[in-house]
Amino acid sequence: MSRVGKYPVPVPAGVQVALQGRTIVAKGKNGELKLDLTDEVEVEVEASQVAVKPRRDDRRSRTMWGTTRSLINGMVTGVSTGFTKSMEITGTGYRAAVQGKDLVLNLGYSHEVRYPIPAGITIVCERPTAIKVSGADKQRVGQVAAEIRAYRGPEPYKGKGVRYTDEQILRKEGKKK
Repeated sequence: MSRVGKYPVPVPAGVQVALQGRTIVAKGKNGELKLDLTDEVEVEVEASQVAVKPRRDDRRSRTMWGTTRSLINGMVTGVSTGFTKSMEITGTGYRAAVQGKDLVLNLGYSHEVRYPIPAGITIVCERPTAIKVSGADKQRVGQVAAEIRAYRGPEPYKGKGVRYTDEQILRKEGKKK
């Protein structure tokens, strides 16, 4: 019995969930998200909740049961409230700014790094050292944040680089004399 899959997904007010063939569509104030369903699960859409059930009693169906429920829950949360990843930049002269449809990063290289902001994602820089990535799709928000972090990840000696706000960096001791 799946501990995740057995609970139905609650649908908040202002969100419409519809089943179109083998695709589930969630619409809300933050946009519209679609998910193609696998053949291993059945989805029932009621008025205020979505229930997921396995079609067969084999290992693959039980695996996809909890996974599908979790993906649908992420879609419903994304179109109603959205997802946000906060990042910090540490280092002398390191900064970020949004210029048009690009995020411009100065990360200690001889050139500035320009990251084109994808559709459906919003990037805001409250301070030159703080970046906030937000959007409706949880996977895309995390992917964009990971791509920005990959330009200059945090290093263990001085902690310089781009890191998530809630990330703990394991610091190393420098060389001894």
